[in-house]
Amino acid sequence: MTDSTIVLNGDLSRRVVVDTQSMDWTPSPAGQVLRKRLHLVGQAESGQVTSLVRYEPGASFPAHDHPQGEEILVLEGVFSDEHGDWPAGSYLLNPEGFKHAPFSREGCLLFVKLRQYPGADREHVAIDTTARPWQPSVRKNTSWKKLYAQEPYTDFMRLESWDTPAAIGQINFPQGAEILVLKGSFADDEGSYRTHCWLRIPAGGAIHPTSNEYCELYIKEGGFTYLRTT
Repeated sequence: MTDSTIVLNGDLSRRVVVDTQSMDWTPSPAGQVLRKRLHLVGQAESGQVTSLVRYEPGASFPAHDHPQGEEILVLEGVFSDEHGDWPAGSYLLNPEGFKHAPFSREGCLLFVKLRQYPGADREHVAIDTTARPWQPSVRKNTSWKKLYAQEPYTDFMRLESWDTPAAIGQINFPQGAEILVLKGSFADDEGSYRTHCWLRIPAGGAIHPTSNEYCELYIKEGGFTYLRTT
């Protein structure tokens, strides 16, 4: 490991919980683009990273490509690039070879994952999740919306809504999982998780919600395959 390598929450065998509301924003090289880093392995500006990113009104980022891909979920405002305008609820998977110069006229808040999607044949995905109906899940009191799944890649991402979390029972994650609370909150025996709290559950782990507040979540499973630890 070189002196310039950073390892933030790189141990995939440990449960990680980050309450992003209690974190301060830090500037990126683009100045008016701010971030809260949840996970980083590698060099500061070129490692694998998971972040909340905020564009101030009128902020822009220079044109750049995306080695090993990029995933974006727009949480607030409107995110834009030369390919279109992406309002809150938009989901983007930009694969290797994709290039853009992003900006935001009014400002926006994003959940962003970089350099975690190797494979030149991955599909480019752009979804307005607000226009898609919730689908019933095999778990009671749960609905879902597909975001991404593609053979032969192991990662798959979805949105879930929990009407009454305590009624769901235990949720097992054989391959581990990452969770971002999008609306509402939930609790389990280990703590409480409010809006924009990020959790990573190790392989073989589980959560057992105990609260009764409606919530919506981003959930990613199967992604540990592509994560570095050092």
